Amino acid sequence: MGEKDFKFFTSSELVFLTGRMAKNLSELREGVKVSSDSTIFYHTHRFLIQHQYISPEPPNDFAYWVSNILLERLVGEKLAAIDLIEFKTIPEIRNRIIKVLEENVETKSPRTCPQGMEFHFMYSHIFVIDTGKRASDLKEFVEILRVIPLRSVYYHMFQSRLMLGRGENDFSIWIKESLGEDKLANEISRIDPYTYTLEGLRNKLIRLILEYTHG
Repeated sequence: MGEKDFKFFTSSELVFLTGRMAKNLSELREGVKVSSDSTIFYHTHRFLIQHQYISPEPPNDFAYWVSNILLERLVGEKLAAIDLIEFKTIPEIRNRIIKVLEENVETKSPRTCPQGMEFHFMYSHIFVIDTGKRASDLKEFVEILRVIPLRSVYYHMFQSRLMLGRGENDFSIWIKESLGEDKLANEISRIDPYTYTLEGLRNKLIRLILEYTHG
């Protein structure tokens, strides 16, 4: 194994309640303001794991609760429309959510959810696991990518980019820095991973690499 080999990792997580909840838009806004990066990531990315083969709508917990529980459909649509691929850090995502909520909070007689249907803020503790799989070139990379667990794709495309503050997915970083294939790395960077299921994203990556290597 070489130092420049790509190391495939995966992850697991334990989810906890923070103890904070919200019953209206104002309380949701205040909760988002004080939430940890882990909480924001959990509520904006959980759908990717829970719906590995079907893309749900709305695509984040805040949008779902506001639309379906609080019945603030317009605000829910605005939250659902936040394009996560635009952001390189969790604080940026948090600030955009806060901005949407602040622009739509009712100062008089705010709509309140039914008792027992409050929004519960949660967070996850992530455990990173080495799969033991290594790739030294694109051929080996594709062979492994075909069979690794989808959670490995999730880790390298989403968790490491935002939770580890890398600002870019691990695949593009390795292809550019270790293989010097800038064009392919940039093509992968331009993928909007939020528009795919995890299986669809895996297949898209494989197609891109095969087209590049055989083109």
